[in-house]
Amino acid sequence: MRLFRMSQGVVICLFIVSAAEFAVDMSCVFANPSVSITPEETRPHIRDLGITIGRYRPGVMNAITDVPGVKVGHVTLKEGDGVLQPGMGPVRTGVTVIIPREDVWHQKVPAGAFILNGTGEMTGLAWIKESGFLEYPIALTNTLNVPRVTDGVISWMIQHYPEIGITDDTLTPVVAECDDSRLNDSQGRHVSQEDVVRALETATMGPVQEGSVGAGTGMVSYQFKGGIGTASRMLSTEEGGYRIGVLVNANHGRRHELTIAGVPVGQVYDEIAKVSHMNPEELTNTQVETAAGLSPKGQDSGSIIIIIATDAPLDARQLSRLSRRASIGLARTGSISHHGSGDFILAFSTGNVIPHYPHESTFVMTHLADTHLNPLFQATVEATEEAILNALLQATTVTGRDGRRFEAISIEKLRLILDAYPTILH
Repeated sequence: MRLFRMSQGVVICLFIVSAAEFAVDMSCVFANPSVSITPEETRPHIRDLGITIGRYRPGVMNAITDVPGVKVGHVTLKEGDGVLQPGMGPVRTGVTVIIPREDVWHQKVPAGAFILNGTGEMTGLAWIKESGFLEYPIALTNTLNVPRVTDGVISWMIQHYPEIGITDDTLTPVVAECDDSRLNDSQGRHVSQEDVVRALETATMGPVQEGSVGAGTGMVSYQFKGGIGTASRMLSTEEGGYRIGVLVNANHGRRHELTIAGVPVGQVYDEIAKVSHMNPEELTNTQVETAAGLSPKGQDSGSIIIIIATDAPLDARQLSRLSRRASIGLARTGSISHHGSGDFILAFSTGNVIPHYPHESTFVMTHLADTHLNPLFQATVEATEEAILNALLQATTVTGRDGRRFEAISIEKLRLILDAYPTILH
């Protein structure tokens, strides 16, 4: 026997190891009249549920913008309803931009990347791998909109640096994509150059809006509504006091894989809905997705883009190592990186400046010793895991093309699972 402590009292249930049997045993929770279910509250972050991921504390905003100088901007496009009219709508898409630092063109940041699974695209990686630096903003959007978003970044760069392509270098912007065609009129390529410029001009160093915004507007993760998520970590003074920030666009995974703080939430989620006699419309998004007659192109495999920022003085080689560690944080949420998934990770450091055209033949960079990287590796894993969970929790339900509806994960059901599961630590 095992006591499960609920918010309104104590309920006794048998502890069975398997998640399926656990879901069945949860029926005793709902048979107990002392356990009340309250309406869903404002969308929380994972920490608001009493779940602490890892050992390092977050920054003030628990966002990628906790790394000084980093800015984030969104433009969200939501227009129309009903039957898909290719090229016309409905529109459920957007763009998200990350600016590494002010005047990154002249003060480049070291950068490195890792591709866990390549069913997707992040433009500009060839030059990053060759040069070891990043020299312009990063943009996130949907798959078919990559060329237009690239045009927008180029227009913004030329506006700010009018000598580009004349007496100065040209550029190959970094634009990363996920497929939002389950909800969006993807063929319409509705994100314009003007939208990209607006996102860049309005980007700020403050709190980051998460969930169904910007590039995350039409995204689906673990067959729940997905989108933008972010988190950060602060190292101790003894470990250098460095900051790590992560931003994700989550559009990956299948329901049964979802794991939160070690709890197999995805395996028991739908069973919880059944035994709790909730509204049938809330039972599962899987039914909606199957009925929609989607193509077998791995639509439920999706993709994820992970952007890592740090002020630790790392070089390109070390940042590539850091980006590989983010895949561990992704795995902790249950992902196996499906065949049809585009899992791209990019890391940059503001801890050094690489000059645009050095006057001298050499310049000085501070270099953190490899033997001091472990705290940064751990912080990256923790922040990545938390950013993905925040994307899920902050996302709101979206109805898009052809009436397709992807529900945000139910906070009510999630609380019941996390409160009852015997391995959870509060």
